[in-house]
Amino acid sequence: MRSIYLLWGHHPSPGRSGLSVSAIVKAGIEIADADGLDATSMRKVAERLGVGTMSLYTHVPGKDDLTALMVDAVYAELYNNDVEAAARVGDWRDAVRFIAERNWDLYARHPWLLDLRSSRLTVGPNISRKYETELRPLDGIGLSDVEMDAALTLILSLVDATARARRSSASTRDDSGMSDAEWWGIVAPVLEQVMTDDSLTVSARVGSAVGAAFDAAQNPAHALAFGLDTILDGIQARIQGRLS
Repeated sequence: MRSIYLLWGHHPSPGRSGLSVSAIVKAGIEIADADGLDATSMRKVAERLGVGTMSLYTHVPGKDDLTALMVDAVYAELYNNDVEAAARVGDWRDAVRFIAERNWDLYARHPWLLDLRSSRLTVGPNISRKYETELRPLDGIGLSDVEMDAALTLILSLVDATARARRSSASTRDDSGMSDAEWWGIVAPVLEQVMTDDSLTVSARVGSAVGAAFDAAQNPAHALAFGLDTILDGIQARIQGRLS
């Protein structure tokens, strides 16, 4: 529960060195952006700030508290505290696409968000405003409150999954030193030679079509766009079914 107080602004006064919760969180985010969440230790944050590790604990009690503060801080980037940001975009479909795009871009800037292990995020002010902002376009379109939450969860889960696929693809490219197009150019001719089993006709055809379209075995951005359109069509059909 101590994280909740910190998140909502109950911060110790800055020390004589000027050390503050905000400075600690900023340093933690910078380390996580560069090296990942696992690399973001209290010791490394202290080193980055040029202070002793123990001095951090008078401001932020531990790594879990720091992580909660970091997550809430980066969520402030999504909509700049404007809870009407998504609702003003256009109709609810346009607003949902805007929400998906903002979250997709946030994962690109802070990929360590994909490494969070708890499904119970500590609720801070920016997480609360994020939820409010993303629910507003769904309010009044014909969904119940529980359905609004489920629809938003489904959309954000799609963004999360495709962002993970994008990160995995980037990691594979970095590790192999080979672009997707280069890899596919080598693999595709070999697959044509070895995949001669008559029972694999559909998978061979579809796999070849995907490879020809994207020069890769997958395209996370396309998967996001296709999945989002499918979810939106499903929500719209659900609403229209109640009106007919």
